[in-house]
Amino acid sequence: MGWIITILVGALCGWLASIIMKTDGQQGAIANILIGIVGSLLAQWIFGSLLHIGSSTVAGNGFSFWSIVWGVVGSVVLIAILKALKVLR
Repeated sequence: MGWIITILVGALCGWLASIIMKTDGQQGAIANILIGIVGSLLAQWIFGSLLHIGSSTVAGNGFSFWSIVWGVVGSVVLIAILKALKVLR
């Protein structure tokens, strides 16, 4: 059941981040899921492990408000990196 929640939360985070970064038209469902999952891990690593921001350690850990918020933040950072590398427009 955990992997289903990971996919659903990843899809939600990736979709919200793609709307914020205006890349929704060029991303499909699979890209949204992958960006959401990798973005959640990125947020947990950058904001939790490196910067020690308290609630960011919940990113990618289930379906909660803060998990989604930090997942979206990490996904936005990931999309910004991908845009800088010219992977996304």
